[in-house]
This record gives sequence, structure tokens and C-alpha cells, in this order.
Amino acid sequence: MQKPTLTTLLATGLAATALLASSQVLAYSAGDFITRVGVAHVDPKSNNGNLNDGTEVDVRSDTNLGFTLSYLVHDNIGIELLAALPFKHDIRLGGDEIASTKHLPPTLTVQYYPLGGTGSQVQPYAGIGLNYTHFFSESIDVANADLDLDSSWGLAGQLGVDVRLDDHWGLNAAAWYIDIDTDASLNGTDIGTVNVDPWVFMAGISYRF
Repeated sequence: MQKPTLTTLLATGLAATALLASSQVLAYSAGDFITRVGVAHVDPKSNNGNLNDGTEVDVRSDTNLGFTLSYLVHDNIGIELLAALPFKHDIRLGGDEIASTKHLPPTLTVQYYPLGGTGSQVQPYAGIGLNYTHFFSESIDVANADLDLDSSWGLAGQLGVDVRLDDHWGLNAAAWYIDIDTDASLNGTDIGTVNVDPWVFMAGISYRF
């Protein structure tokens, strides 16, 4: 059997080194920042509850620009902040679309990257965390009526995936389920609780630096 030549061994060694270096460069690792930008769609659950007088509440969906920033504290563990431009939701009361509100939903999650530290081109992740939703610009088509929705604190769960295109850029898709409940008042009088509890879907691009 012919012994491998020095040239063959050298070429094989260089190829293996290059492949290993490429995998290490592509790998998600501690100290990385990852930002994700995309189209975000907030889809409240179908049954948003009833007011104290029995009126059925239906909060409609909305779409806007969303963005996140993650920091990897470990090859497999990250911390992410979700932010977005304000969402506006039309609200049906008893079947009539007579109210609306805007909100901002910053959400902080701790994430787990099962393939972090490897050169996998596909990097899935899951997260759990805390959401704060601030409602503002509430309005209702009732004469001399002032609608107010309280801010909400709730838990959030997340699933997502990055598909790496190169060392920095990638494609991203993510989904969150967020517990959002708000107490509503009209002219200062409590009228009930609205259970928004939306799924939030986002698709766009990611950039690692």
C-alpha cells in the first residue's frame, strides 16, 4: 500500500484546520451580541373576555417593525430584549369597533441555544422571561367618555431560529406567547379586565457582532 506523501498530509492538515477555524468563526459563543430586525405581528387570542356588564371584548391584531438585542453570557445561554414600534389595536365591544389603543411590549427573556458553541448553520433557541406592556392613546367612540387601560406585567415564552448566511448575517424567525391582562376603566370607573394574551410572530434578518 502506497504511503501518503508529505504533500498529501500537509494538504489534508490545512483543509482540516481551515474547516475547524471556519466552524469556530461561525459558532455562537460567549460575548457575542446578536440583533434581529423584522416584521412583527401581534395576534391577540380570539376570546378577550367580557366587561363587568357582560359586553364581549375583541382585540384586533396589528403588524409593525420589531427588533431584538441578545447578549450571550455563555455559549448556550443568552439574554434578549424585545422592542418594537408602537402597535395599534382596534377593539370591538359587543361586536362594534368603537375603541382603540396603542401599546409598547418590551420583553426580557433568558434564552437557551442548544447548538451554541458549534459551527451549526442552523441555530435554534428557546426563551422564558418577563413582559411589560404599556398602553397609551386609548380612545372610545362614546361622547364624553375617557377610556384608560392599565399597564401589564406577565410571563413570556419564546421559540426562534437563526439560519446563518455567513459569519455575521442570517435569517431569523421567532414566536412569543405573552401573558397580557389589563384592567379597563371608563371615566375613572372600573369596567372589567381585558385578556389580550397574544402570540407575537417576527420574521426578518439577524446580525452578529
